[in-house]
Amino acid sequence: MTMFDLSAVASVLIAVLALSLALAAYRMLKGPGYVDRVVALDMLTAVVVSLTALTSLATGRSAFLDVGLGAALINFVSTCAFAAFLERKRGGR
Repeated sequence: MTMFDLSAVASVLIAVLALSLALAAYRMLKGPGYVDRVVALDMLTAVVVSLTALTSLATGRSAFLDVGLGAALINFVSTCAFAAFLERKRGGR
C-alpha cells in the first residue's frame, strides 16, 4: 500500500478549489439579484473555509484553522442579517 504525501494532495485540491472560487466570484459579480449574490457569497465563504483547512494541512500550521473559523462565523452573521433585511423589506410575509 502506498502512502500519499498530504501536502501534495492538498496542493492539488487547492488548485481544484480555485476554479470553484472563480466561478462563485463570477456569479457574485454578475448575479441577477441580491439573493443570488448572497448565495454566491455563501459559496465563496465555504470555499475559503475549505481552502484554509487545506492550507493548514499543507503547511502544518493550525493558525489557518482559526482564520477559517472566523470566516465561517462572519458569514453566518452576515447571512442572518441579510435574511432579516429581506424579511423586513417584504413586509414580514
